[in-house]
Amino acid sequence: MATHPYISGAGNVAQMVTQLRKSFPNIISSETVKKLGLAPNNESYVISVLQFVGVIDSEGKKTPEAAKAFSHHKDEDFYAHFGVLVQKSYSSLFELHGNDSWNLNNDELITFFRQSDQTSATIGGRQAATFRVLAGLSGHGDIPEHKSKKSLKVAAAPKAAKAKEPKKVQPPAQPAQLTSPGLYTKQNEGNGFGLTVRVEINLPADGTKETYDDIFKSIKENLLGG
Repeated sequence: MATHPYISGAGNVAQMVTQLRKSFPNIISSETVKKLGLAPNNESYVISVLQFVGVIDSEGKKTPEAAKAFSHHKDEDFYAHFGVLVQKSYSSLFELHGNDSWNLNNDELITFFRQSDQTSATIGGRQAATFRVLAGLSGHGDIPEHKSKKSLKVAAAPKAAKAKEPKKVQPPAQPAQLTSPGLYTKQNEGNGFGLTVRVEINLPADGTKETYDDIFKSIKENLLGG
């Protein structure tokens, strides 16, 4: 059985202590923690930590030592007096490591707690995390920041305006043209393909200039559209 306290969310202990510095109820119980909404499903673990450190007694009342610590407004004064409570409650750790106990790394703390209480790696890790939070509240290390339970709604990024597809520009109608002597080409406007028609013109060998002009004029009017 573990003799040193532990909790799955050690930051809840820091939140509770911070709350008690603002207002310390006459009786603190799991129901008190629940009403404060600081440690859902972990209320009894928070109470165990507070009792182990000597902040409250078995009846949930503030101890004389805690009254001295929590009466200080300045952080440095509170840290010094709260640290005395922590050092006293973790006497076996401080007897072994002295003041270096405040700065032991995670592996060293887990080793100590597992050897002392014969706990599993998971419980030993939680015991180490709990001590580090208490050390932070004593001015040795950082105190976990409180994270709001309400998740912030991230505003949805405005949808990018759908790019309008450029209008397809129909190529101008190509006039009929003679691509080579005897070839007549006309561009189909709707389907975009060309049509080539071979036209053979037999000119009379003895024709006059007027005869040739009439022939080409007729071709232009009837085939070339013009």
